[in-house]
Amino acid sequence: MPPGTTKGTMIARCLLLLLVLACSVSLSSAQPAAETGPDYTEPLGIALEGVEYPYPVQYYSFILEGQLVRMAYMVVEPAGTPLGRDVVLLHGKNFYGGYWGGPAQALSRAGFRVIIPDQIGFGKSSKPDVNYSFDLLAETTAKLLDQLGASKVSVVGHSMGGMLAVRFARTFPERTTHLVLEDPIGLEDYRMSIPPQPLSVLMEDEMTMTSADKIRTFYKNYVVKWDPSVFEPFVETRTRVTLSGEYPRWAKASARTYQMIYREPVRYEFTALRVPTLLVIGLQDRTVVGKKYAPAGLAAKLGDYAELGKAAARDIPGSELLEIPNVGHIPHLEAPQSFDDALVRFLQK
Repeated sequence: MPPGTTKGTMIARCLLLLLVLACSVSLSSAQPAAETGPDYTEPLGIALEGVEYPYPVQYYSFILEGQLVRMAYMVVEPAGTPLGRDVVLLHGKNFYGGYWGGPAQALSRAGFRVIIPDQIGFGKSSKPDVNYSFDLLAETTAKLLDQLGASKVSVVGHSMGGMLAVRFARTFPERTTHLVLEDPIGLEDYRMSIPPQPLSVLMEDEMTMTSADKIRTFYKNYVVKWDPSVFEPFVETRTRVTLSGEYPRWAKASARTYQMIYREPVRYEFTALRVPTLLVIGLQDRTVVGKKYAPAGLAAKLGDYAELGKAAARDIPGSELLEIPNVGHIPHLEAPQSFDDALVRFLQK
């Protein structure tokens, strides 16, 4: 015991030290640890070889800009009394046809035949280095439908697929019976707020987003409530693809399709649509393509889907607007029952 220190003083100091330590433990436990999840170390081919889709996958082969490519697709036959009607489901930019299993089952039960392509550059389809455009994707989709004998279709598009659905309906109005736009990106013209980025920058961004935690954070921004059983497969697939020897080819195709979205707004085509249209909006969606490149003062103002959805509905003649509260960018996965019921009801008209 140091000179001049009484036994009582020493006890008081010990009690104070214990109190400080207890507070420290309490404060550290009150701070949640950064949310992480599993890491993935097994490479996956860029055509998603081994990734299970809800229905058998087939391929349509054709020549594109001098290259032989294969377009993956699923066909789901009617489980109920056949209506003799076809529905095509168009996936989003950071997704693939496999996530349409729920809506496909609901439509099949209602008597529809469902066609689900992976667009060229996405999912299990080829990833060629070509000039991607919505006109190109609409044309290749139409060729696939021709192969399947689908002369007229109802078109359902999510996210980027919503932009493609608009372009398809505008290009092929005679074969489009209904249009469903699920949280479509492009409800605003990104060129008005975000400076253009060269392909090299976009590709570098793709090449550096390789950790499971970064990719998980990316997908979490899409949803209000993270359900690992539903959304973690996207993280696993994307992370394992980055380990493929062909990942640079995947990254370049992804960068080119980002440029396609930026350069080809379809927002100005809404007033020209002449097909019954259902617009489905998750009211918590704040998705913006290229938001990281927007000036700080503008970034916060972009992606207000609650307002953008209303404006779009006003511009699309005779459209219906379905707003789903507490849902983000993927209503058919976040609120599947509400989405499927509304989808079937609308397409049965």
